[in-house]
Amino acid sequence: MRLRLAALCLLVLAFPLGAAAGSRALVVTFKASGHTPAVNKHWPWSVTASSGSKPVAGTVTAQVIDPLKTVHAVEFGGVHNKFVTNIKFKGRFADFVIFPPISRGVGVTFRVTVKTALGTKVFNYPVTAK
Repeated sequence: MRLRLAALCLLVLAFPLGAAAGSRALVVTFKASGHTPAVNKHWPWSVTASSGSKPVAGTVTAQVIDPLKTVHAVEFGGVHNKFVTNIKFKGRFADFVIFPPISRGVGVTFRVTVKTALGTKVFNYPVTAK
């Protein structure tokens, strides 16, 4: 029993928890095709999540925040009643938004939240449809 405990202590000292788990920094990027999407057209956007050049699994949620600070879920691929809310992905997620004509000239915030086991990242991207 003492031999096992000594071996375990030696192993822990040789490989600290941080080194065993690796100091994996989460890198999340957001890309969109500009801050002024055209109404009634696809406005593509995407997120990537990686750590040490390897893809990371997580969930993504997309929302639009209007000038009155009301939060609206974003439709998944323009499909009614299906939203980008806690959608699972690994490495990269891409979708598009179609801004309706009533949104022309109104400044909104496009918010994307990516949650992974390594952390959470929130992007607030200002958009004004033209």
